[in-house]
Amino acid sequence: MQGITPRWLLRMLPWEEARGGAFRVNRRLTYQVGDGIVTFVNDGAAVRVVPAELAELPPLRDLGDPGVLDAVASRLVQHEYAPGDEIVRAGSPLDEVVLIAHGKVERVGAGEYGGEARLGVLADGRFLGDEALLGTGGTWPFTARALTPTIVLTLPAAAIGDLTGRSAALADHLAAYRDAPRPPATRHGEAEIELASGHDGEVTLPGTFADYEASPREYELSLAQTRLRVHTRVADLYNGPFDQVEEQVRLTIQELRERQEHDLINDRDYGLLHNADLRQRLQTRGGPPTPDDLDELLTRRRGSKFFLAHPRTIAAFGRECSRRGVYPANTLCHGVRVQSWRGVPLLPSDKIPISATGTSSILVLRTGKDEQGVIGLHQTGIPDEVEPGLSVRFTGIDERAILTYLVTTYYSAAVLVPDALGVLENVEIAR
Repeated sequence: MQGITPRWLLRMLPWEEARGGAFRVNRRLTYQVGDGIVTFVNDGAAVRVVPAELAELPPLRDLGDPGVLDAVASRLVQHEYAPGDEIVRAGSPLDEVVLIAHGKVERVGAGEYGGEARLGVLADGRFLGDEALLGTGGTWPFTARALTPTIVLTLPAAAIGDLTGRSAALADHLAAYRDAPRPPATRHGEAEIELASGHDGEVTLPGTFADYEASPREYELSLAQTRLRVHTRVADLYNGPFDQVEEQVRLTIQELRERQEHDLINDRDYGLLHNADLRQRLQTRGGPPTPDDLDELLTRRRGSKFFLAHPRTIAAFGRECSRRGVYPANTLCHGVRVQSWRGVPLLPSDKIPISATGTSSILVLRTGKDEQGVIGLHQTGIPDEVEPGLSVRFTGIDERAILTYLVTTYYSAAVLVPDALGVLENVEIAR
């Protein structure tokens, strides 16, 4: 069977029990209001904004009602753009707020002599069109164009009108902001911070607590299934020198395990490529994967256990090392000698996709529950189990004398803290 691969991801992940078919990850709530950048979280491919972070938009600053921010966050709509796509066009109505969740966006305006003038590049957490909240009309003074694969959340004018109609607090706040004189701001755009120090006597000490995310991620076990059908004549007569039913089951299990690794990497709900935190997705410096790029991945996290990349991506990295006169060392991993970088194994997986333009991704993982890393999820002890989390259940013989076995495996993966998983995106391997 040529489809059997090393399946390094399944071998390297530590597997934890998901009793009850689900595994909840309670994380500390992390955001920083006042830095001018909106913070997002993602559940698989679905991206949402931290409602309190909407206060980074000047018209919503100092809005004291958290419920209003929750309502605004619930009306945001997710869009994805490919490189070169226009997000907004100069001269079109300024009728929506655009929050850049991930990617790079270039602003282009009209030049002095009729050409295009580059007005700057915005990246993760920046925003456009916050004036649309004020309902003053106007048009976009520039064109915003995606430079990389980009995810944005938008708040259209219809949603703004509905929100202000439902919430008097929001309408009054926006009206006050629109009519208020603009106070002078510092060069950093920071609000005034009141400080007290050097006090004496019996002062009241501040209290604190560990604030968790309001909606913790709960990973439910996914599954892969198939029905194995074998004629009783084969099971009765052709079992020497090999047990044909046993061989059919063995090859079916191999195919299910291949699908399991594919889903752990690519599934839009729990796959690693889609569950990497937006702040842990990096871009290459010049296209091909270089030692500098892999160093950047390593410095973003502690205790990296292994890289995972397509074999063609590993070959492209080898070419870049040869071009620089650098020769990566090998290391021993599960009894197999593999290429490594800075002592971290660089393991192949053909399940990582390659785009039509010849780009791919490189993952780096810290693993283990004790290390707050990436873990695999399964449930053992299920009926008719033949391997951990995999069962082969006899379902009967039909009127055509066909034996049927239901082969099922249950699995998922969880990223316990954001910096446990990093992804180097848009890695050019066709150069």
